[in-house]
Amino acid sequence: MRAIVTGQVGMDKKQYLEAVRSFAGEQGEPVEVFHIGDLMYQEARDVKPGRILDLPLSRLNSLRRAAFKDAIMGAQDMDNVIVNTHATFRWRHGLFSAFDFDQIQAFKPDLFICLVDNIEVVHERLHGEHVIDANLKDLMVWREEEILATELMSQAVPGSRFYIVSRGRHATTERTMFRLVTRPDLKTVYPSFPMSHVVGMPDVQAEIDQFRDALAEHFITFDPGDVDEKLLLDRGVEAAKNGQDFFDHEVVALGGEAKGASAAPIRMKTRDVLDIAGDIDGQIYMRDFKLIDQADMIVSLVPELPGGTPGLSSGVERELQHAFEHAKEVYVVWKPAKPPSPFITETSTKIFGSVDEALQHFEEAGMFGQKNLFGH
Repeated sequence: MRAIVTGQVGMDKKQYLEAVRSFAGEQGEPVEVFHIGDLMYQEARDVKPGRILDLPLSRLNSLRRAAFKDAIMGAQDMDNVIVNTHATFRWRHGLFSAFDFDQIQAFKPDLFICLVDNIEVVHERLHGEHVIDANLKDLMVWREEEILATELMSQAVPGSRFYIVSRGRHATTERTMFRLVTRPDLKTVYPSFPMSHVVGMPDVQAEIDQFRDALAEHFITFDPGDVDEKLLLDRGVEAAKNGQDFFDHEVVALGGEAKGASAAPIRMKTRDVLDIAGDIDGQIYMRDFKLIDQADMIVSLVPELPGGTPGLSSGVERELQHAFEHAKEVYVVWKPAKPPSPFITETSTKIFGSVDEALQHFEEAGMFGQKNLFGH
């Protein structure tokens, strides 16, 4: 498979995709990666690291075309290839495209993948690598532009597929990228589960983590928990209530592992976080529905909360309804003793009493494929 991977400035796609390349090598299935930025610097040896975007657009476009030409030639006889580039840039020149349709078509991509990450981590990386004044609001806009432009690129290449992939907080995201490129027939799944609904419930959160890991073991998963900026907003609101102009925010994986630009907490300006409240909610709404749309099926875990209450958040209910209305396979793992309502039973393909029961059904139905995990 041939994939073009995009992402806003500050994603550090190179480091991530090198991890994907390394993972692929461990499986004995090489995935070659061409970094357009590196190839451009090889063409422009007079340009200092981190300064190439400051060049005049005419030279920047010329360097990009030369770099992409090298990638096209180098990828000719390779089975699995990733080109690491951008769809757009918003820099000192304003907003401008970072691709040429004739070269995109010459590469003949099967996949267009836009990589996303927690916006506070992107902000920290960006300002650690470049001298630029860009606030959280700017980066939220840049992300939307990159997603839209990448999707439009895919629509211009007949037969190609477009995906949003999160590099965020879960350790299996490199595996997701590897499988998208090397396992085109493997089932894709959107894991659905309550998030803010279960904050402060460690046992329930541990159950959810085990559910996510079990699905990621056997499928390509587009996990909404890999990018979760709602926690950042909650902490911003709390800081405002306490009269704090700044607060320390730690990006922690749902399994408890610190993940991000560094394990150290990120110093956040409270006003900047509150200014993107609407953007966070709007992009969560948009992104999660797109993740469902790009999946073959949705599998939802409804845990039992303390007191016997079903852990069925409004978000999970809306996701299930959206999947049903878009003709997706809808599976529910219902853990509470209280039976589900008709709004669950009438929109579900099948309901299970446990994750193991669901996995057994998927295996018997032949959904795991011949090569299900890591490399086998």
